[in-house]
Amino acid sequence: MLKELVEKKRVSFHEKFDNWEDAVQASCEPLIEDGSITQEYVDAVIGCVKKYGPYIVFTPHIAMPHSQEKAVGVNNTAISFMKVKQTVEFEPGNPDKNAEVFFALASSDHDEHLKNMEQLALMLLKPGIVDELTAVENEEDLVRLDELLEDI
Repeated sequence: MLKELVEKKRVSFHEKFDNWEDAVQASCEPLIEDGSITQEYVDAVIGCVKKYGPYIVFTPHIAMPHSQEKAVGVNNTAISFMKVKQTVEFEPGNPDKNAEVFFALASSDHDEHLKNMEQLALMLLKPGIVDELTAVENEEDLVRLDELLEDI
């Protein structure tokens, strides 16, 4: 799965962001660039986090920016990967709501979306994977990690 994201140019790496909104925006940029989503979708994700809190932080260190299925601004079901060196804080004082790894999700097809979510969940359940993902620094590291995951 990670190798596929590299091949589709749906990955990015950043040093830091001034706020979580900029991080969410950047995590979605590869999907905007390939036409999977529009800015309207990113604005909806940011609006939902402001309204409902940091529900997109799946587990400490891992955020999954997304909105509801068939949200406005989604053209294709897709995932992108972003790694940030400096932690992004979503909820001041709550380190469980900090993230360095982002998987932006967009859904236009229910079955494809469920398949993507299942693959992502299975990957994140592998022992030590969160530490491995937070250590990734470039595309080569992602491809190497993907190959290691195939062996597990």
